Amino acid sequence: MMKNPFSLAFGKSPINYIERVMQKNEIINSFSEDNPPYQVCMVTGVRGAGKTVILTEIARYFREEEKWIVIDLSPERDLMQTMAAQLSNTSGLISLFRDAKINLSFLGLGIEMDGVPPITDVSVAIDRMLEHIGKCKKKVLITVDEVTSNEYIREFVSEFQIYMRKDYPVFLLMTGLFENIYELQNEKSLTFLYRAPKVDLRPLNEGMIANKYEKIFSITRDEAMAMARETKGYPFAFQVLGYLCWKNKTKWTENLDEYSQYLEEYVYEKLWSEMSVNDKQVVVAIAQSNNGRVSNIRELSDKSSANFSVYRDRLIKKGIITAWSYGYLEFSLPRFKEFVLKKDI
Repeated sequence: MMKNPFSLAFGKSPINYIERVMQKNEIINSFSEDNPPYQVCMVTGVRGAGKTVILTEIARYFREEEKWIVIDLSPERDLMQTMAAQLSNTSGLISLFRDAKINLSFLGLGIEMDGVPPITDVSVAIDRMLEHIGKCKKKVLITVDEVTSNEYIREFVSEFQIYMRKDYPVFLLMTGLFENIYELQNEKSLTFLYRAPKVDLRPLNEGMIANKYEKIFSITRDEAMAMARETKGYPFAFQVLGYLCWKNKTKWTENLDEYSQYLEEYVYEKLWSEMSVNDKQVVVAIAQSNNGRVSNIRELSDKSSANFSVYRDRLIKKGIITAWSYGYLEFSLPRFKEFVLKKDI
């Protein structure tokens, strides 16, 4: 029996997914230039938008390039210590650091060197390692998935700014929710992140989703397009609907209740819990509106024009709603309206 070609697992690349070729190639090409236009890039998007997938694809590409070293760091651990440990244990660099007489024994990252004083500060150790990596014409890509503005991240990004000033061949690719990236950018010492490009993962092309469904399920183009429209281009919904159709061996229209349940339990409940009361009021008003007009939604939410604009813009940046036409709003996520209408503020 063939394995289900769709996956509900977060944090890994599914067997069948739709590549974001333009965004991926933009980052790869920019990092690969002799004089790169930027050394930091952030990928944002709603939960389930495919942030981890694009990060994994880019990391995989550079791992296959001989002059690149790729290091994956966790935002919940000491990034400086972890980076030093990974660099010191990278094949091909161990002898380089030994020849450069970089004594990392005090930090527990290398063997004792006779006559060479050990480095006692991890930031100094990384600085020395990056200096010699650059002399060997190698480059380092550091990836951090799902960043939050915690002490470890703030310390690391602050140090990374110094590495860039020293013209070290280091590149940083981070993914995160809009609100977490925004909070990190607003740290007084990290405002340089405002100049770093952000790749916002918007909905996938429904035609490309239909192509996948049509091929995998051997269905008509019209039926495949109907399935694709149901997902609204949301990558996780594409996976869920395909997963259920494969698992249950039934038409997609017979899986909609289970489909809604998966979306709610895996994503929407978390999104709802992270919203402010005012965000929820605007979201409920959008769900209750019978025409999607901003004037009607603003009236239902009992917000002034200025206040409403703040929450509307924030919800758009979070990837929850879209201004599909001037003066109109709708949800970006499939079946989110039905979910909201069941909630109490």
